[in-house]
Amino acid sequence: MNRLVFILIVFFAIFLIQSCATTQKSIKRKDSLIGKIINTESSREIDFESLIKDISLYDVIYLSEKHDNPEQHKIQERVIHTLIEQGLIPTIGFEFFSMEDTSDLLNFVDSGKAAHSKKIEKIIEADLRKKLRWDTQSDQMWNYYYSLLSIAKKEKLQIAGIDLPATLKKRITRNGITGISPIEKEQVFTTQLADENYKDYMYSIFKAVHCGMGNKKMQSRLYDTWVARNDQMALSITRLYKHRKGPIVIIIGGGHTEYGLGVIDRVAAIDKAIKQVNIALKEISVEPSDLSEYAAPLELEGFEKAPQADYLWFTQRVSYTDPCEEFKESLKKMKKKSAID
Repeated sequence: MNRLVFILIVFFAIFLIQSCATTQKSIKRKDSLIGKIINTESSREIDFESLIKDISLYDVIYLSEKHDNPEQHKIQERVIHTLIEQGLIPTIGFEFFSMEDTSDLLNFVDSGKAAHSKKIEKIIEADLRKKLRWDTQSDQMWNYYYSLLSIAKKEKLQIAGIDLPATLKKRITRNGITGISPIEKEQVFTTQLADENYKDYMYSIFKAVHCGMGNKKMQSRLYDTWVARNDQMALSITRLYKHRKGPIVIIIGGGHTEYGLGVIDRVAAIDKAIKQVNIALKEISVEPSDLSEYAAPLELEGFEKAPQADYLWFTQRVSYTDPCEEFKESLKKMKKKSAID
């Protein structure tokens, strides 16, 4: 692999983690949409009780988040608690954990069968965090997901990781899907959904997320990882569906579910009988925007027009600063150093 490409992949992996895990202080903008829940089919506001009534009819409920937004994690907790109060028994699937982590997650749930002192609970938490390889992540990010795991333990819910193992994701990002070993390829499920228009669309997303850097080799490997992850998460969801007692609640980043693509269309490709609904927990934009701008459908050749989600639940932004400005100088230094080497 070209050295600059590899450096950029590593850099942006770190960049994305840091930008998600750090809550930057900034002036909060007031917006009349904050707190509102919008049914995108009717473009009308609905109340929380109506939302719960609507989504209770579905097999899979996506609570699509921005990972570092604390308000959105509180909403997830509220939805899960309310489903339980309605007599439903949700299964919770997590993007941030792999299917291989599921036994560790369930061992944690089982630990709630006996009463423990606060000291023992802290030991159990630390042990779980280490097994899930989250001991190097920020306490803030860990606590967002540990709160959800704790609900599952208290309510004795089934929970599961749905993503690829972290090391395999890194291997695909570094080498591309064609560059991993045959044994590794056997671990990668594929729905065989392939569309050049969708690929081009995702390349444009990667370029925007990566501050305008559009290296084709980097984008190709990121796309391979993106597709492999979405395929695996879709497969995991269909497996959870077979053993469900109630609705399956999926905690996942919004990019994996926008416009019914990513994971959602792949679940449908595996099992069309599964009824899916997507609630996008949506930060307001940096500049004031009309509801019509948020709800505008994606027009992508070969795909039906679809809004960003079935429901938009608006929240405050974590930050109004441009993360690309912070890393602009670092990018220049990296490219200069690579050219010298």
